Amino acid sequence: MTVYDELAAWARSMDRPDATLVRASGWQFARLDPARARRAAVLILVGPRDGGPSARDSGHPGPDEVPSRDDLDILFVMRASSLSNHPGQVAFPGGAIDPGDTDEGAAALREAREETGVDSDGIEILGLLPEVGLPISNFMVTPVLGWWAEQSPIHAVDTAESELVFRAPVSTLLDPVHRRTAVVRRDGFVSRTPAFLVPEAVIWGFTAMLLDAMFDGLGWTRPWDRSREIPAPL
Repeated sequence: MTVYDELAAWARSMDRPDATLVRASGWQFARLDPARARRAAVLILVGPRDGGPSARDSGHPGPDEVPSRDDLDILFVMRASSLSNHPGQVAFPGGAIDPGDTDEGAAALREAREETGVDSDGIEILGLLPEVGLPISNFMVTPVLGWWAEQSPIHAVDTAESELVFRAPVSTLLDPVHRRTAVVRRDGFVSRTPAFLVPEAVIWGFTAMLLDAMFDGLGWTRPWDRSREIPAPL
């Protein structure tokens, strides 16, 4: 089974009413208001790393040519430090679902195109994952798992929204050396989330929770020391 098959099979396994990706727990500072919550989608875009094997016909990496998860990377954006919500934090491309979006997958692809310049025609949606509440901004977020079948250049389209667009190797994200627990202490409340150390930034909070849950669900997680804590880079 290729890593493409693993990702597709896991996405299918999460397509059931009782599936849960991230459980509500002590990491959240607020409670979601379901009556007023807005719907959003983010794109978890996985693909072969730059310089990896190429498909025979198209010149782009394809699922049959990817030998291991260490040959993959994932697309991220760093939010502008001037934003009022989650400034300077690393996130998956995404945002609110617009009335013109046909579904969550279409919204995630549109947002990724607007934020990173990626050609969404080269992305295959593997599945919609169970939505996760983000109380601090009162969103119900649907993570959309995508496979980057035909890759295209990326850049920060609007620097007022995103300061940086980058790809992080899965091998780096899975390496226990780069795993930490990020801690936020506020008004007597303590929040702890997984964190991933990459050259560009610290991935923590909501994005790290989704990433950690995906790796756990795929069975890719390598044992790491959760007692190694760092202050969350607010």
